Amino acid sequence: MEKPEKRKRPEVVLQPQLCKGCGRCIDACPKHGISFGTEINQESGHVPVVIDREICNDCGLCVSACPEPYGLGTEPYGLEPEPYELEDPKHLFGERRPERHKAETIEPRTVPLPQCEPLVLKGNYACAVGALLAGCRHVYGYPITPSTEGAELMAKLLPKLEGIFVQAISEVATINHLYGCGAAGLPTMTFTSSPGFSLMLEGISYMIGAELPGVILNVMRPGPGLGFIGPEQSDIKLVCRGLGHGNTHAIVLAPTSPQEMLDLTIEAFALSFKYRNPVIIAADGYLGQITGRVNLPPSMVEPGLPDWAVWGDAGHRDNLVRSIFQDWVELEQHNENLSAKYRRMIRDEQRANLFRADDATTLIVACNTPARTAKAAVDTLRRDGVRVGLFQPVSLWPFPIDKLTPLLETAKQIVMVEASDGQLEDELRLALHYAGIHDVEIHHVRHMGGILPDEQEVTEKVRDVMGVRR
Repeated sequence: MEKPEKRKRPEVVLQPQLCKGCGRCIDACPKHGISFGTEINQESGHVPVVIDREICNDCGLCVSACPEPYGLGTEPYGLEPEPYELEDPKHLFGERRPERHKAETIEPRTVPLPQCEPLVLKGNYACAVGALLAGCRHVYGYPITPSTEGAELMAKLLPKLEGIFVQAISEVATINHLYGCGAAGLPTMTFTSSPGFSLMLEGISYMIGAELPGVILNVMRPGPGLGFIGPEQSDIKLVCRGLGHGNTHAIVLAPTSPQEMLDLTIEAFALSFKYRNPVIIAADGYLGQITGRVNLPPSMVEPGLPDWAVWGDAGHRDNLVRSIFQDWVELEQHNENLSAKYRRMIRDEQRANLFRADDATTLIVACNTPARTAKAAVDTLRRDGVRVGLFQPVSLWPFPIDKLTPLLETAKQIVMVEASDGQLEDELRLALHYAGIHDVEIHHVRHMGGILPDEQEVTEKVRDVMGVRR
């Protein structure tokens, strides 16, 4: 068979009036055939590069490197290029490989735990134990008070469990470690606090866009900036409405005790794989540090491997995770799919705890440590015959408006108790607005900077709102 005639490459042409002399083409040229020029171009005021035509073989790498449109090209600016017929990839690369066997999902397995006595654990430790029971063996983190103890415990335990703990060089590195581990289909988590969480937001946006699981414990502390290491609900606006750029949401779970730190961590891992999306556990500085009685569940999880994982074997080789789409129509479709997933979360994942709320004419709404204070205030007021109850949102996003709405047939007044300047109240008001509920009075008790509302001021506020005297 006669060998086809070798076709000539299109000639690389420099448009000197468009060249700014940045030198990228010089670095890109494998033949060292481009150099900095010495004469100013009168049209541009820049010094363009010079191409040595004796050396140049028209490979086109300089054209790819040129950041200026038409600075380097394969034809003079404004002229039609010479005809250049593309070759069939079959001739260049051979026949397309046959379809590989696609991996099937290996489902997680439940393993019974032997019965044991309750443990007395700090909140951060309870979260770490919950992660281990959920099958997490890959933890990445950067120390930051008041969340560091959880990472320290993982650093001690994971090597004994054939797991991995990596102290990353920063919070930015940490969230990208989670991205990679989540892409491999493995349960993974980190422990952080408010300033560190802020640094993770871009990476969280990437994880949401690439639809990757992962759990982030944010033990919130006062701000802005570095603030202080005490307790505050300073990041509710971030976790509910500010998870990086784009149309981003994640389920946010708010514990109130070490027991809930453990239980909600286990639940967070299940939810992160159910929706292929990060899950945020929003605690406060006290919850990370206080010690409490914790009962272990009757079983633990042995993780499986999802079919979409980028695992590296033949069955998973064709998988791809990404959050970048060059086609605008494709990117819009991707966002529509994400929005449909958020709507499923709103429909199915609203969670709340109620305390003496069924017949309450006034409801206290609180979460995290302030909910403990509010519960004590309800007990005190109920002993005096005051019909007050506690509505504790466990999911901050989605806000559990479907759980709250039936209670508002009786309760027409709400007292918000929170350690922020109305960040939880903003979520309540937005949820009420979307539900079309506009006839509820909302009052509040607030503190910031590490100071928490106390039982007495909550009790007095409720009495004042209800017009009840001692």
